[in-house]
This record gives sequence, structure tokens and C-alpha cells, in this order.
Amino acid sequence: MPLELIAFIIGTATLVWLSRKSLRSPGQHGFYRFFAWEAILSLIVLNQKVWGTDPFSPHQITSWLLMLLSIFLVIQAYRLMTKHGQASLARDDGTLYQFEKTTQLVTTGIFGYIRHPMYTSLLALAWGAYFQNPNLLGTAIAAFASFCLLLTAKADEQECLAYFGPPYAAYMQRTRRFIPYLL
Repeated sequence: MPLELIAFIIGTATLVWLSRKSLRSPGQHGFYRFFAWEAILSLIVLNQKVWGTDPFSPHQITSWLLMLLSIFLVIQAYRLMTKHGQASLARDDGTLYQFEKTTQLVTTGIFGYIRHPMYTSLLALAWGAYFQNPNLLGTAIAAFASFCLLLTAKADEQECLAYFGPPYAAYMQRTRRFIPYLL
């Protein structure tokens, strides 16, 4: 059995375990996020042999910039959510990770520009993994990851509207979903 297949199986098993509650709730944001993670794992495994082999080529420079952006966004979003979101076990939703159980709407920092910096981080990670070795199969997988993240964001927005109500609706009017001032 090739090493890539073993890595993919172990990665998938880990993702299934981490997403076990979300996978029982189709339509919730965590359900779609699982499939985005699977696509990202596929891109990493697919391109791992060429990872960094031509570090100064335009496509790999693009890859590294996207992956650095991914790291920056996830750190900023997590920091703000844990500092200002006031996560609480009182928010009784078993499909949410602890840091997602925010009871206060976070609208400062990166959240002042985009509603989903963590999903934008995953988009950057997916396309960063893709640009290590752009090819037709990778394009399809990266597009699938992007579609799953769009579904994730839309489901998350419905969940936030249900929990936060009108303040979240107003927040949606002021911010973009993934890219400041654009999308």
C-alpha cells in the first residue's frame, strides 16, 4: 500500500473522528466543513511529492503566500473569538467546537472586514496546496473545497442569524463573506 494512501486513510480517520458530531447533522456548517477538509487533505496528499521542489517558481511562490495568509487568518480569527466571543457551554449545540460556542458577536479586527476569516483561511490553504503542483485533478478538488466552504459559510450564517438575530443581519450588511470589499 503506497505511503500516500496510508496518509490519506489516517488523515480521513482523524477528520471523521474530529467531525463525528457534525457528520450526524447534515445541513449544519460542520457537515460541509468536513468535506472541505477532506478535499484539502486530498490536495496535500496529491501534491506532497513536489512540495517545495521548485520554491522560486511563480506557482510555488503563490502557494507559500496563500499558506502564510491561511496561517495569519486562522490565528487572528481564533484569537479574537476566544478573547471577545465569550464562548460558553451554555450554548447548547453539540456540533460546535468549544471555541465556536460564542455568546457575543465578534465584529472587531479581521471580523470587521470579513464574516468568515477561518473559512477564508481554509480557502487559502486549499488553493495554496493546489498551487504546489497545479493540474486538472487538483483544480477539480480545489474547486470542490471552495464550493464546500461556500456551503459551510452559508450554513454558518443561518445558524448565526438564528442565534444572534438582527445584530447578525446588520453585521452581514456591513461585511463581506470571504474577501474584504469584494466577496
